[in-house]
Amino acid sequence: MENQKEKSIASGPIGYWKRYKEKHPNTAQFLVFFMLSNGITVLQLVLMPVFKGIFAQTSLVTTSFQVLQFGQNFDGSPYYVFDYAAGALSAGGGGGLAYFLAVQITIAIAQTVNFFAQRSITFKSNSNIWKAAFWYVIAYIIITIGAAAAQGFYKTPIYDLLMNTWGMGAVGETTADIITMIINSAISFWVFYPIFKIIFKQENTQET
Repeated sequence: MENQKEKSIASGPIGYWKRYKEKHPNTAQFLVFFMLSNGITVLQLVLMPVFKGIFAQTSLVTTSFQVLQFGQNFDGSPYYVFDYAAGALSAGGGGGLAYFLAVQITIAIAQTVNFFAQRSITFKSNSNIWKAAFWYVIAYIIITIGAAAAQGFYKTPIYDLLMNTWGMGAVGETTADIITMIINSAISFWVFYPIFKIIFKQENTQET
């Protein structure tokens, strides 16, 4: 019975995957990273409306959060890396500090889960976790600033198109939330993979 079970496993999906990993370790690692990253994106899409709904009930919506000004927009207005003008999105505002917190808390939770999942499952790293966490936080801060700067080019047009031009209202706002979150996740996906290859190492241990 045990021999039959072992043969069944060897000839099934698990056995195929083991053989594939042995022949193509880097590709298999990337596929696992890809699947976990998609799961993290789904987590963000679930958490985002929850936090957004919570903060929407507070006065933070009317608190402007516009920091790190770099130059100007095409219309001459100041360009901010983090540009969350006061007022609800449905009223033509930028969501204020409420929207900023909803986005950043969502991403922070998702990336914390991502850190441990990728370290343990994808890269099976046994290197110093605190050293890896330090560089992960540094990378996270840099990527957050970079993604926020890029968001300045597509966020407003997407929301304006869906909510106003196409007249989708609240549905358009939710759809725009999803699109911007997916774009942000895509940026993180391609940037984090080479970083993880560096900080999540498998160190050889020798018994004395």
